[in-house]
Amino acid sequence: MIILLAGLALLTALPFPSFLKPGGNDTEEQAYRTVARMGDLEIRYYPSATLATVSSSARNYREVSYTGFRRIAGYIFGGNEAGQKIAMTSPVHMDISEQGSSMSFVMPSAYAMDDLPKPNDPGVRLVQSKEEYVAVIRFSGFASDAAIRQQIDRLSALLQEKKIQPTGNFRYLGYDPPSQILDRRNEVIVQIDWKEDSSR
Repeated sequence: MIILLAGLALLTALPFPSFLKPGGNDTEEQAYRTVARMGDLEIRYYPSATLATVSSSARNYREVSYTGFRRIAGYIFGGNEAGQKIAMTSPVHMDISEQGSSMSFVMPSAYAMDDLPKPNDPGVRLVQSKEEYVAVIRFSGFASDAAIRQQIDRLSALLQEKKIQPTGNFRYLGYDPPSQILDRRNEVIVQIDWKEDSSR
């Protein structure tokens, strides 16, 4: 009985609804190019991508997860002017701050902005991200505000050590569905000032 209750508590604590599976072998992952590796620190280049984004006044991971995820999921599950279903990709992006937060799904690479149907929900916006260089660290387990904060502090310390200047907000990337218990992939990233010919 204790094990059963513990399992139920874990499932109810998970931030993403179980009917969506952002991970998996058949899920397209957002394209990027690894520029450099420095121990646990990875530098990546991300080209521009089309995002479906929801902004909110939420200030923590759980609130952003529940409010944002379901609204954007509604869009890709047919909540648009064409009634069209759009494949899920990974990762899910979250930008969480005291000033407000956002969640974004990356649209499949087969779609240009003009190919995507208009969302029925006016709070879901289709935007084109700018290309960027980012610093990244990966961590396992289930994400939480405490875990994300710990990894932000870890990434910030690594950047200071390497004398790399962050130029944006620290963001969270989640790759796996709540049904996946082991080998979970989470990342914290931040945009940086980087030149590809830099000697580090």
